[in-house]
Order: sequence, then C-alpha cells, then structure tokens
Amino acid sequence: METPPRRGTVQSIERALEILEVAAHHGGSASLTQLAQDTALPNATLHRLANTLCQLGYLRQDNQRRYTLGPQLIPLGEAASQQVTTWATPSLEAIVAAIGESANLAALDHGNIVYIAQAQSRHAMRMFTEVGRRVSPHCTAVGKAILAHESDEFTLPLVRSMDLVRHTETTLATVPDFLAELERVRERGYALDEGELEVGVRCVAVRVPTPTLKLAVSVSAPAVRMDDARVQRAAGVLQKYSFEIAAALSPAGNY
Repeated sequence: METPPRRGTVQSIERALEILEVAAHHGGSASLTQLAQDTALPNATLHRLANTLCQLGYLRQDNQRRYTLGPQLIPLGEAASQQVTTWATPSLEAIVAAIGESANLAALDHGNIVYIAQAQSRHAMRMFTEVGRRVSPHCTAVGKAILAHESDEFTLPLVRSMDLVRHTETTLATVPDFLAELERVRERGYALDEGELEVGVRCVAVRVPTPTLKLAVSVSAPAVRMDDARVQRAAGVLQKYSFEIAAALSPAGNY
C-alpha cells in the first residue's frame, strides 16, 4: 500500500527521494523489483521517476539493469557533510569541555562506520581519529551504539556479512559474541570499546536519536584515564548532547 503524502509537501519530490533512499539502503544499488517492493509505487510512476533521476545524474543503470546512486549526488553529499560538521561542532566542543576528552560524531555508511566530525581534547596525550576514516562497526563503540538500536531485519544480515577482523585480544570476532554485546548495549543504554580497535584506548558512545540518520556520538581516551566512574559520567553527558545534536540535524532545526 502506498504511503500517503505528508501535509504541505510535493508528492513527486517525496517519491523521488524515497527511491534514492531505497537504493542507499540496499548498499547504493537496487533492482527494479526491490525499488517496487520498498516504495510500493505503481510501476508506471516508478519507471517515470527513476528515468528522470537517471537523466539528471542522481541514478544510473548498470549492466545488470540495477539502479545505482549516481555521481550527481557526490557534491551534494560533500556539501551536506560540511554542514553536519558545522552544526554538530558546538555540541562536540561542549562534550570536550564537560569530560576533558576527545569527542567524535560518526555515521553508519554502506556497512562501515565513517567519522564525520571531531572536537579534540587539550591533553598532550589524546585520542585523534581522522575525519573521513572508515572502520568496521564491530570494533567501535559508535558502531555498537548504532546497531544496537536498529531492527533485527537490518542488523542481522549486516553483522553476518562483516569481516570480523580481530584487531586486538579484546575484539569481538564472532557473530554470537557481537550480537550478545549489542544486547548489553541496549540494557545499559551506552556502548563501549574496550581496546577493541586500538590497545590501550577506551571509548564510550550513544546513539544520536534521529528518526532516519544512523549516527552516534562518543568520547575516547587512554584507558588509564577512562575508569568506570568516568565512563558513567561520560555516558550521561553524551546522552544529553545526543539530543542537542539530533535537534541541530533535524529538518526543522529542532527535534
């Protein structure tokens, strides 16, 4: 059944953007059958909109006649990423001021975690994660925080497709271990990285509660400075500012 248009919106624009979102959800490439199933659009409407998006460069068809995200989206994504950094930085700097450790904002993108903004601590010995760095979700607190709050339908196939590389002795390198950890994240309300990507680094993260974006915010520090009491305090601060970040990124400017 087709989703009715939102009040005060242009239905054709909603439908075109939904097609792009479905393609992104399927890893950047979707068959016509997948688009039809996920959008519930009539075939004639779907063909017309998909062809228009192809002509404009926002979609393209590959040799298997799958619709893939087109190159015209690249400059839009780069500009949007810069704006996200601008909107999120005040909250990240407030987290650094409250906790004294580096703060990061990360997103789940095509099955990987990508760091999109950071505010650094003033410690001489501090954690630095390059903006734009991509890592697997299984060895990061931000990855766990995001996936713990996704549906099983979304999470299970993704986890089973991951290359669960063991970076350190504490890396969760099996599917059952990782799924059990996601359950612990849901129970306590925040995620931890116990030196699972880099030895001697401890990180705590929470999901940014937006309705559509898959984001998490974190603080990381040398493990010698991040004891359990500080983890608990950091989790509370992150929860507070995760809502502030969500508000900054919401379409209306408040969430």
